[in-house]
Amino acid sequence: MHRSFTCLLSCFLLIAQVSHSRPCTDSLALQRLQNTVHQLQTSPLVRNGTAALSVRRVRDGVVLLDYNAQMSLPSASTLKLATTATALAVVGDNYTYRTTLEYDGTIRDSVLNGNLYIRGSGDPSLGSNRFAEFADAPTLLRTWTEMVQSAGIKQIGGAVIGDATAIRSLPVPDTWVWGDMGNYYGAGVSGLNFNENLYRAVFKPARIVGQPAPLLRTEPATPFLRLQNNVRTGPRGSGDEVIIYNAPFTTQVFLEGTVPTGVSEFGVKGSLPDPSFFTAFALHEQLARVGITVSNPPQAIGPGRNPEIAIAPGGKRTQLHLHTSVPLAELARLTNHQSINLYAESLLLLAGNALAQAPVTTEQAIQHLVRFWQSKGVDLSGFRPKDGSGLSPIGAVTAASLSGILAAMSKEKSFLPFYDSIPVVGESGTVKSLGRGTAAAGNVRAKSGTIEGVRAYAGYATSVDGELLSFTLLVNKYQPGSLKGVMSYLEQLMAELTALKAND
Repeated sequence: MHRSFTCLLSCFLLIAQVSHSRPCTDSLALQRLQNTVHQLQTSPLVRNGTAALSVRRVRDGVVLLDYNAQMSLPSASTLKLATTATALAVVGDNYTYRTTLEYDGTIRDSVLNGNLYIRGSGDPSLGSNRFAEFADAPTLLRTWTEMVQSAGIKQIGGAVIGDATAIRSLPVPDTWVWGDMGNYYGAGVSGLNFNENLYRAVFKPARIVGQPAPLLRTEPATPFLRLQNNVRTGPRGSGDEVIIYNAPFTTQVFLEGTVPTGVSEFGVKGSLPDPSFFTAFALHEQLARVGITVSNPPQAIGPGRNPEIAIAPGGKRTQLHLHTSVPLAELARLTNHQSINLYAESLLLLAGNALAQAPVTTEQAIQHLVRFWQSKGVDLSGFRPKDGSGLSPIGAVTAASLSGILAAMSKEKSFLPFYDSIPVVGESGTVKSLGRGTAAAGNVRAKSGTIEGVRAYAGYATSVDGELLSFTLLVNKYQPGSLKGVMSYLEQLMAELTALKAND
């Protein structure tokens, strides 16, 4: 009787932003949680912005607390949870990408009268050095070269061709901004990715601040790019303040900003505008180094290219080598731990292609993602993503929709690999330094999200009585220079999640 009265009283105390559909459990802890998020919303830190929180009990999806949870807000990288959850649920945690080295035509007297192909399947990890037991880019190039040699080929009459036709979407979503696309975190997705579609631009900072910083080289070499270097020398310890501007399939690259003085060299990561061409170029160069001549320049086929390009005298291809990726569970873990946009965009297309049973665009993949979770009973009102990674500045979700997806994911066969893919607060990934010394450390798994003016966290928390909770916490348009104060509130909120008693 007393417990029911207390719950009823707390419902009257909660302000209008809070959902009244939650169960009457542990009202004092819920009130404390609501008070904290309300204090954040009404503080000078967020006086021109929005704080939103949604908390659900995972086993039945019941809402414990919704605060501004129906407002569409930028998700930043917390959207990667929806993307990785969908991919794991649709194709399974053991799924692997396959990349093949192939040729067409015939081999006669050590001459391949045809083309050599690297046929991709959209693997974002091909050639990455993140996996100790899988070949990195130099190792793959050597392996492919050895396979050509083993086939008795000493001359190729056609070309080395990067085949990116497995994915029909253009490399980047149309809502990404130019200031992101040329940088490592803005690398576009391709049917044939390689070494995470990255290169390093290496500069020589001057001794005097403000002086030009000459570009020494790129790693690997990219002679097909026209690099216009306007980078200057910044203060000692200022770090990477370089912005690289380019667009898919273009060769003109602009380098702006500063690198710090006090070091002999300083490297900055950029994105390759044409990954499939680069893969063909790199293999072409590797073959030349061992004396295998190729008659024609390297080429690439796939979205955004001239469909009339003549590439195949025959059509039938013979496989020389098969490379298999790490399982999807590991790719999802890297996506969520390291927040790699390329991986997220690739997994979105993977899920979309599987759901459509045909190649789809990014926009179409999002539509299939939405329909998939709606079919599971998730209310996706206000769920309006524009990509799979959250890099788009105009994509939006509601806190309620994302926490709903997280709760629904618990019913999928691949839930445990998904749950394990999310970093532990205070221990791993992008939240390793978050919440240390608080109850959140070790008891909350959270994906972080950061774009300009946005700080977000979403994932799972274990309540004081052992219930698993899903949550989404979004802060949009906090005051410039106030991040430290905002983070103090966010850490407190995550700690308070673990104090809830969620059992009926």
